[in-house]
Amino acid sequence: MPMLRFLTAGESHGKALIGIIEGMPAGVKILKEEIDKELRRRQIGYGRGERMKIESDEVEILSGVRFGKTIGSPITLMIKNKDWQNWSKIMTSEPIKQDYPLVTRPRPGHADLAGAIKYLHKDIRNVLERSSARETAIRVAIGAVAKQFLSYFEVKFGSFVVRIGTAYKEIDTAFLKEEELISLSLRAEDSVVRCPWKDVERDMIKVIDTAKEKEDSVGGSFIVFATGVPIGLGSHVHWDRKLDSKIASSIMSIQAVKAVEIGDGVKLGSLYGSEAMDEIFYEDGFLRKTNHMGGIEGGISNGMPIVVKVTMKPIPTLRKPLRSVDILTKEAVLAAYERSDICAVASCSVIAEASLAWCLAETFSEKFGGDSIQEVLDNFNFYKERLKEW
Repeated sequence: MPMLRFLTAGESHGKALIGIIEGMPAGVKILKEEIDKELRRRQIGYGRGERMKIESDEVEILSGVRFGKTIGSPITLMIKNKDWQNWSKIMTSEPIKQDYPLVTRPRPGHADLAGAIKYLHKDIRNVLERSSARETAIRVAIGAVAKQFLSYFEVKFGSFVVRIGTAYKEIDTAFLKEEELISLSLRAEDSVVRCPWKDVERDMIKVIDTAKEKEDSVGGSFIVFATGVPIGLGSHVHWDRKLDSKIASSIMSIQAVKAVEIGDGVKLGSLYGSEAMDEIFYEDGFLRKTNHMGGIEGGISNGMPIVVKVTMKPIPTLRKPLRSVDILTKEAVLAAYERSDICAVASCSVIAEASLAWCLAETFSEKFGGDSIQEVLDNFNFYKERLKEW
């Protein structure tokens, strides 16, 4: 069992989203405003839906933190759903006697039909409430805690969007230095689509506007990265301890994500080995001058930036619904419509940062773990000194 783990609970229109973190060392400085900052980043983006006008996400820390620092016990985070007041009758936990409207028209591309069949639900709302991307708000809060833990070791995170629909920017991350990745991410913070290039940003906005006019949706791709990652996170000895396996699994679990590439990813299949491998040099330590592997070799971090490319499919909820079948009558119908986004790629990039932060915090804890942040720092600094001797 990992030393660091988390659980989430809550429905899209329930009272609140809850996150519980177990295994965080004592003494880690946790600032509520830093968590809220990440939650705000998740909510912005051109093409977001009406839900973002209702919710203004803010975390409440219920346990595990005292006077601004962790105390070693489980950390409980809560984000209240302001929209709950409009859904209290539909989403009550109490038994009801009166009839209520059922959702019976599954949306193609959503968990609706498969989930209803799996759990034998006659009301698809029992599926869509938990499968909704609203759940990612609490994951961002948990990732914000992981970021604050890793800041002690100068690990930094960022992301930027490279494609929305047909608008895209070709970029070769294998030759980007740490400072260039960070610069692109900082520029993305000033973009409504989290794209660092203004000309491409304009094209992306046009694509989103076109999708909106057609009552359609659009997906895209983004780069998420971490810098300052030490050599040695993860392991080659078991499939489930490989760092790239953990990262791919975590990010793939984000709603609507359909592809995850580490480093050059798919592109590697078209290269010769001599073109694809990152040659090794030694100058006061081992180093690479390229990063085709995205900072991971054999399931272990190699000291280069961790670079991941992620592709998100278009949101399956459409204002102009696709054809479907009613799960009760089996008659042909149009799919149900739930309030939704036109495009959420920018938001997804922030969620992926949180997922990457958690994976690195987990593997960091496995390698350098201790009951207090000082013990973890001691273990980390001892390891760095050993690397110099080695």
